Amino acid sequence: MSDSTQDILAHTENNVMTITLNRVEKKNSITSTMYAAMADALEAASADAAVRAVVIQGHESIFSAGNDIGDFLNAPPAAADAPVFRFLRGISSFPKPLLAAVCGPAVGIGTTMLLHCDLVYAGDNAAFSLPFVNLGLCPEAGSSLLVPQLMGNARAAEALLLGEPFTAESALEMGLINRIVPPLEANALAQRQAQKLAAKPLSALVETKRLLKKSQAGAVAERIAEEAVSFGRMLREPAAREAFSAFMEKRKPDFTQV
Repeated sequence: MSDSTQDILAHTENNVMTITLNRVEKKNSITSTMYAAMADALEAASADAAVRAVVIQGHESIFSAGNDIGDFLNAPPAAADAPVFRFLRGISSFPKPLLAAVCGPAVGIGTTMLLHCDLVYAGDNAAFSLPFVNLGLCPEAGSSLLVPQLMGNARAAEALLLGEPFTAESALEMGLINRIVPPLEANALAQRQAQKLAAKPLSALVETKRLLKKSQAGAVAERIAEEAVSFGRMLREPAAREAFSAFMEKRKPDFTQV
């Protein structure tokens, strides 16, 4: 965690660790330092018997705008131990109950990380999107496997190929989230639900979660690894460079030559 910026806050109270995306002025876009901090927090929570549930939350106006484009351009993740890949492995295999409170935009990883949460509560201002193709990239976080399972092939193709936002109501109907509440209530609701879980036998929670995920745990890990190879390669290709340059220059990208 960056001691100077505190872009990721992690604290434990009443057996619940809360991880807060705290870079609101940058729309909670995630840097490699932030990925490392979240990966470290999940590792600590997994090892700490006093932590019985984890909540990931943002601000009532923004969950996350996804990856910080400038950070990705300056230090594209390549190795398997890159912070983003550590975070993805950590969140996808986290053994204890994992909850999220989502308000405002949840872009890219802001949506795909939710696929690995057990309970997700959204503000009625939440908007989800998977704009990987629009950035010259492919899906990540196992989403090429999990999104079709969740949405069905037709809606998954629409979400992943077009990359257009969908509402909290659509996310609820698809099963991505559990409940919609006013934005100011989302974080508090996630905390209340986490406290309910923290009061239950941890061994029973962990074993139930393991059994729920057992049938596809191996497939998810394999897909995350495969996506990471493709993502890393595509990040260095002309389409992604054009998309990122256009984003930084605030213009429409031109993919006709890539």
